[in-house]
Amino acid sequence: MPVSYELPAAHRHVAVVTLDRPDKANSLDLAMVRELAGAWRRAAADDDVRCVVVTGAGERAFCGGMDMRATIPVSQALARGEQVDPADFAALRDVSTALLAGFDLGKPLVAAVNGHARAGGFDLLLACELRVAVPHATFALEEVALGLYPTGNATVLLPRQIGWLAAHELLLTAKPIGSARALELGLLNRVVAPPDLLAAAFELADAIAANAPLAVRETRRGVREVLTLPLPEAYQRQEEIGRPLRRTEDAREAQAAFVERRKPQFRGR
Repeated sequence: MPVSYELPAAHRHVAVVTLDRPDKANSLDLAMVRELAGAWRRAAADDDVRCVVVTGAGERAFCGGMDMRATIPVSQALARGEQVDPADFAALRDVSTALLAGFDLGKPLVAAVNGHARAGGFDLLLACELRVAVPHATFALEEVALGLYPTGNATVLLPRQIGWLAAHELLLTAKPIGSARALELGLLNRVVAPPDLLAAAFELADAIAANAPLAVRETRRGVREVLTLPLPEAYQRQEEIGRPLRRTEDAREAQAAFVERRKPQFRGR
């Protein structure tokens, strides 16, 4: 299967999605698009999953973006009004979901970047709240070099995540940057040796999954909602989001655990 979905016993409430097409730089053909979109839907619907880790198979690439040789003929046939295989048509409609550009996972996503993240792979990276990478990973948005507009996450999210100048350098030059530069720009949380990559990602995911799930979910949602609001509205909105959490069972359990000097047992309610 070009996309694997695992629930590792050693990491409670964490799902792992692996792009498993290393001989093709983990690039997305139509079958992989369908499976990746399905994996995100599965994780979003599973209340027991509190955090997701995404990585690529092999040591070369995290995700090389769309497999143009596989996808362009189908998209061109569709543009000409020709009939295409229904499964291929469904996959083309699922591209934005696969890249998390048109689908909200609803829970934190940690990227374990094992190699190059290019084009759509970079788009997928931008949808992740936390990111760790190996030193040899590179990052590039190559659409303008192909005469295309980057219609994934890049023009929407990149200028909100790093500085204006750096965002335009990546978007307009199509030149790759390395992990050290990506860390400097704030695109990564940390850079680790390849043997430590998954352990670093799980360290972050486990810490998230150990927290009160309702509070994690609403905090993640709140960041997105208040980001572009004027300050008075932002403060009002964060109070509206935060107030109901004070009455949850998890909040009472956290208070009791503090008094009793034990770890809280959160139940998501």
